[in-house]
Amino acid sequence: MAVGIVDRQRLLRVDRVWLRRVIADALVGGGISHAEIGVVLLDDAGISKLHDRWLGLPGPTDVITFDLSDGNVAGGLHGDIAVSTETARRVARELGWQPKHELAYYVVHGLLHLAGEDDHDPADRRRMRAREQTLMAAAGLPRPPLARRRAVRSRGDR
Repeated sequence: MAVGIVDRQRLLRVDRVWLRRVIADALVGGGISHAEIGVVLLDDAGISKLHDRWLGLPGPTDVITFDLSDGNVAGGLHGDIAVSTETARRVARELGWQPKHELAYYVVHGLLHLAGEDDHDPADRRRMRAREQTLMAAAGLPRPPLARRRAVRSRGDR
């Protein structure tokens, strides 16, 4: 497993060793033994640029994934995950938990997108939320505050 982390923001101190461990534990918990993952930590302005450029949507979002596997998920995961630490900090405050846990949640969500999971319809969303909880637990992280997350997450991702 190879995990690279690039920090292009100054709003939230992120322990890269901790985040690499979270990613590795989540992947193992998800039954993924081979992965090449890049994580880019951005502020809202940085992720807004990606959001507009690649998805044609203005404004910030929490996480955007870039699948680089050429559709060959069976060979492991290969992709990049861009996350907004500014959004993580703001949403964590709204939900009443730590920004680093919100950030980890975004990364886990991105890993699931790279693994082919989707959350566009209600059944897929329920399945993905259950998988998020499983991977968060595998990484030794607290359960996301899902009851209040619906309203916050309705802003969209991808």
